[in-house]
Amino acid sequence: MQVRKPILYSYFRSSCAWRVRIALALKSIDYEILPVDLTKDGGHQFSEEFQALNPMKQVPALKIDGITISQSLAIIEYLEETRPTPPLLPQDPKKRVFVRMISDLITSGIQPLQNLSVLKQVGQENQLIWAQKAITSGFNALEQILQRTAGKYCMGDEVSMADLCLVPQVENAKSFEVDFTPYPTISRVNKSLMALEAFRVSHACRQPDTPTELRA
Repeated sequence: MQVRKPILYSYFRSSCAWRVRIALALKSIDYEILPVDLTKDGGHQFSEEFQALNPMKQVPALKIDGITISQSLAIIEYLEETRPTPPLLPQDPKKRVFVRMISDLITSGIQPLQNLSVLKQVGQENQLIWAQKAITSGFNALEQILQRTAGKYCMGDEVSMADLCLVPQVENAKSFEVDFTPYPTISRVNKSLMALEAFRVSHACRQPDTPTELRA
C-alpha cells in the first residue's frame, strides 16, 4: 500500500511555515506543498475548508501520519520525536533548554508582534516603525544570548531548532530595513546557515507560490 506524502499548507513568505520547510528538508522528508495565499481575496486562510484544518486560521498546517498538526514548533517537535535523524534538539538538557529558549524568544517574543495580522491593526503609516521596534527589541536580547551560546550556529556547531527560527526572522528584519550593525553574532550565524542546502531550498524566494518577481 502506497503511503501518501505529508502535505504542508504553506505560504512562501510565512516565517512560521518557513521553519517547518527547513525541518522537513533537513530530515529529508518528501512532502507536498499546498499554498495558502494569506493576502489574496482577503486571505485564503479564512476559508471554511482551511479553518477545518486549523481553527486558528494560520499557516502552517501539516498532514502527516494520519493527523493534522498546526503551530510550527509543535510540528518541528513531532518530526523530531518521530524522525530523530538528524537531531534538532541537543541531548544535553542544558543545551536543549537554551535551544527551546531561543526558539521561544523568536517565535513568541518577536515574530507575532510584526506579523501580517498585527500590522493590519497598527495602520499602514505605522507599520515600518512598529515592526522595526518589535524586531530590534527582540534582537537586542537575542544578540546577547547568542554571544554566549553560538558556535557556527545558534547552539554550538550543530544545527538546531533555534536555527530554523532564526533564518526566517532575519529575512523579516531585512524586509523591514532593520540595521544589522548592532547584531554581528546574529548576522554571522545566519550567514553560516544560509550556506546549507536545506536552508537555501526552503527560502521564501524558492517556493512554488513565490511570485515571479521575487524568485531567486
